[in-house]
Amino acid sequence: MALRKNNRFFAVGALLLAGIFLLVMPVARVLVKPSPPPAELQGVLRTQLDRIGAFQLTGHSGQLITQDNFRSKWSFVFFGYTSCPDVCPATLQVLNAVHQLASEQRAAPSDNMQVMFISVDPGRDTLEKLGQYVTHFNTRFIGATADKKHIDRVASLFGAAYLPDVENRGGYYMVNHTSAIFLVDPRGRLVATFSQPHRANNILSQYAKINAYFSGID
Repeated sequence: MALRKNNRFFAVGALLLAGIFLLVMPVARVLVKPSPPPAELQGVLRTQLDRIGAFQLTGHSGQLITQDNFRSKWSFVFFGYTSCPDVCPATLQVLNAVHQLASEQRAAPSDNMQVMFISVDPGRDTLEKLGQYVTHFNTRFIGATADKKHIDRVASLFGAAYLPDVENRGGYYMVNHTSAIFLVDPRGRLVATFSQPHRANNILSQYAKINAYFSGID
């Protein structure tokens, strides 16, 4: 009889301890602050992590591009246009180098990495032209665009800006645009901004640290 009472006592005690553990753990997680990011990421990591809101674009293959395309991927996003004489081709070359280095060095995950080039020049950048342009740098790159209303929407979500110049007599014009590269994490949050000058090794190093940092706090 005494043995049964002891067993019941221990069983009740175990249940109480388990209940206390389940109650305390969420509180402990709140009280334990995440470690500060590495010094190298100051000025790169966003101070406020916001999920990218709803938007709609069309990919260069005719596919629908929305905020859902960011799920489960690390996405490098750049705004530009195919007639850009310098910044855009230079940046896409850097992003191609980042992609290749990540695959070769395995310093950061590359299997779930994607690069998205969003054209802010829908008047000239047809889907065919956009596809030829981005795949020239890397066949895995995604080109996307839409009408002005939808481009304005997605640009505002990233805090990007663009402004076409006045056409010259030959009908040519340039588009002034944000030159930063944006990084969206697999949860669809805008987590980092890479400002110029863009160097592949620097971006890869920062990307690896960002990935490790969020793996430790999420």
